[in-house]
Amino acid sequence: MKLIVAGASGFVATEVIRQSLTMPKGYLRNRGRPPPCLYPLEPGPRRRRFQATQRRPRRLWQLPRRSDEQFAGADACIWTVAIIPSKSRGLDLGEVCRVCQDCTLAGLQAMFEARGEGVRGATPFRFMYVSGTLAERDQNKTPTILERQKTAEAEDAATCRGETENRVLAFAAEHKEAVEACVSKPWLITAPGQISTATVLEYLISLPDVGITEISAAMLHQVINGFEKEPLESDDLVRIGRQALRDSVE
Repeated sequence: MKLIVAGASGFVATEVIRQSLTMPKGYLRNRGRPPPCLYPLEPGPRRRRFQATQRRPRRLWQLPRRSDEQFAGADACIWTVAIIPSKSRGLDLGEVCRVCQDCTLAGLQAMFEARGEGVRGATPFRFMYVSGTLAERDQNKTPTILERQKTAEAEDAATCRGETENRVLAFAAEHKEAVEACVSKPWLITAPGQISTATVLEYLISLPDVGITEISAAMLHQVINGFEKEPLESDDLVRIGRQALRDSVE
């Protein structure tokens, strides 16, 4: 399987790469800065299965022909590039939407075109968009934002990411024989052993936090085996991820 991970220097994507390289088969294509904990990899089979590409943000999808060739034949993508609502304070909405929406849709289009007609007829290209619980798909509704994060910028960012979800799903519907899309909507994501705000708030607002190993295992399982449902909420990611991790050691 040939997997593209977009934004692979980030917290979630780095763990996705780590887990994917422990699998018996697969070829990983990274979109973004090489993850510092994985690159350069030691020479050997794992290193040969991993390639990294870096682009300047404003030219992210002005791909040369060579990049099109490298992406050709990809089976799936896990897209983690985003500006989350809580980090949007002080940022121009146009910049937030450029990162969260324009780059996502341009990337999906580029991967779809690079895949090639022959491969498209075999199995659908699976695109996993990593969003969040707070992203609001209903553009006429005010997003539900925690009081401590409630700013106009955060609400606009949540709305923008919700519209990105709508457009990703619309693209898949338009190319339904060739593309399958799913949105991952986790609550806050925690590192192993971390006691976070999410863990405390879980008891107050009934939203489970998601461990980094669990969400990574869940997303890899879904792009490999097919999407169980759409969207994948926090409890879905925890359930699927834990089962996938159990299965990997049996």
